[in-house]
Order: sequence, then C-alpha cells, then structure tokens
Amino acid sequence: MKNKSKYLSTLIALLVVSAGLLSFTSSNDNKGYEVGDLATDFKLKNVDGKIVSLSDYKEVNGYIVIFSCNTCPYVVAYEDRMIDLHNKYNKKGFPVIAINPNDPEISPGDSFEKMQERAKEKNFPFAYVFDEKQEIFPQYGATRTPQVYLLEKTTQGNIVRYIGAIDDNFKDAAAVKDKFLEDAIDAILNKKEVPVKTTRAIGCTIKVKS
Repeated sequence: MKNKSKYLSTLIALLVVSAGLLSFTSSNDNKGYEVGDLATDFKLKNVDGKIVSLSDYKEVNGYIVIFSCNTCPYVVAYEDRMIDLHNKYNKKGFPVIAINPNDPEISPGDSFEKMQERAKEKNFPFAYVFDEKQEIFPQYGATRTPQVYLLEKTTQGNIVRYIGAIDDNFKDAAAVKDKFLEDAIDAILNKKEVPVKTTRAIGCTIKVKS
C-alpha cells in the first residue's frame, strides 16, 4: 500500500511538472510578426552611442529593418547591397536600420565594440543598433541574419509589408533576378500591392544562449 501511495505521489508530481513545462513552452511560443501586423517601436543603442527608435525618424514613409551582424558570411555578402539600399531609398523615405541580435558571449565577434569597428570600416550610412537584451528579435520573429522586415508608416502604426530575403542571390549581386525588397518598396511608393510578401530568409541562425 505504501509503495502504491508513493508511486501515485511521484506520478502526480511528474504530471504537475510536465504541465508547468507545457505551459511555459506555450506562453513563449512567439512566432513574431506576420505581414499586416503592426510593429511596435524599440529603443536600442546605435554604434555612435545614441539610442535609436523608429519614432526618431520623422519624415519617412517606412523603415527597412534588417537583422544583421558582423560575423555571418551571408551578411558580409550583403553589406554593400545594404549600403546601396539605404543610399537609394533613404531619400525616398525608407531608411535602413540594421539590428544585431547576436549574444556576444556566444559570438564574440558580434560585441558592441566589434559592431563599432565594422560600422567604421564599412562606413555604414545607416543606424546599426544592438539588441543587447535580445528582446526585439523575438518580437519580430527573426531567426536568421540577414532577415528583412519592411515596415510602412501609416496613421494606424507601422505595418509589416514584407518579410524575408533582400533578393534571390546572396552570392552574386550581379546575378540577382528577383529584388524582393526593392520590388516591395517600389510597390508601396507607387501605392500598389506588394507583389511578393514573404520569402525565405537565407542566412546564419541568431546566436542565443541555450
């Protein structure tokens, strides 16, 4: 009888623990934004030491938010294109804002100091901010670098219009056939429907402590 009672007590305890784990998993299963969602603002430190938020950009039509970093070879392959995107579309009201979501303890080359070095080396014309507490990328649902979230600024808020890759060829800019991001921005500027709303982001996984 004692053994049966002990077995039941152990079983109940295991069920309680399991229920707690399931609840934890469920409550943290945040897939992030989908096209059409409103993106909330953020306050993150830029490489110049200043705090940057979306609301700082007054006269804009939207934002090209790119989850980026220093160390991913896919990002390195896209850096010049990111610069070109900012130079082309910032004057049209769509500035690039690059966000580094990587934990520097896991990826030392993505520390804030290394971000400053890379920004200076490449002469980034756009904000390059640090998601130091790793709170913003889960809100967006970003999983890779580079990964793009194109936001349109409206009276209702910042609406997500496109999620995914910059284009269809990370290896060779000259061989690109589909400029997904540019096509989406041009569609918004011309008050047309975005032709391709989501694509698969090709890149490195975001480095998070297990």
